[in-house]
Amino acid sequence: MTNKPNQQDVAFGFRKVNEGDKQGLVNEVFSKVAARYDQMNDLMSGGLHRLWKDDLVAMLNPPKGQGAFNHLDVAGGTGDVAFRVLRAGGPNVRVTVADISPEMVSEGRSRAGTEGLLGRCSFTVGNAEALAFPDKSFDGYTIAFGIRNVTHIDRALAEAYRVLKPGGRFLCLEFSQVDIPLLDRIYDAYSFTVIPAVGKAVTGDGQPYRYLVESIRTFPKQEDFKGMMDDAGFANATYRNLTGGVVAIHSGWRI
Repeated sequence: MTNKPNQQDVAFGFRKVNEGDKQGLVNEVFSKVAARYDQMNDLMSGGLHRLWKDDLVAMLNPPKGQGAFNHLDVAGGTGDVAFRVLRAGGPNVRVTVADISPEMVSEGRSRAGTEGLLGRCSFTVGNAEALAFPDKSFDGYTIAFGIRNVTHIDRALAEAYRVLKPGGRFLCLEFSQVDIPLLDRIYDAYSFTVIPAVGKAVTGDGQPYRYLVESIRTFPKQEDFKGMMDDAGFANATYRNLTGGVVAIHSGWRI
């Protein structure tokens, strides 16, 4: 593949691809798995992703009273996090879901309709690196298992900061660096053998899940990602490891 002018190679799993091509490759992965994405999360994590997302929303703590709260969930196409935010908050909580995959957005909108939540939850196809929202639009921003798939993490963080209101909170739930000896070896063995095999058995194609596993290994470690949040301007950037560092929740505030 010939590089386009002024473009660099970036990681797509363990491969290097032209930065102009990565998003299309990512979109292809999620177009294949959209209909069974949450089912595969159950199989890959033994259901733990549900608890991790519950922790994410508990940290967000959307208001339960009458106060308005306008929230943005990015890369949350199936609505799994958005629906949790709505159920945890009061009647004036509204959630916008932005996901770059049309197939994932379609899946989420359908589920919202089934659950009677379309009146409080809207879905749009959107790129985390170039969000189509005005400055200072949202009280909260979440992104769960999505930021490692963007081409330029720094641009996604800058956009998150831009669309948050002063005092708004950024929360990112992402696979991270296991910090318990021996668990890291078990986790690696499980990730590179079991997950692609299960993916192939359930969806007929294990390759998307091999990419998802590889993308975890190329994502910045906890302290490095915290440093990127600092660089983006977030105040009080912190992180909390869950399940021995299999995942981490990073938190920061726009001031």
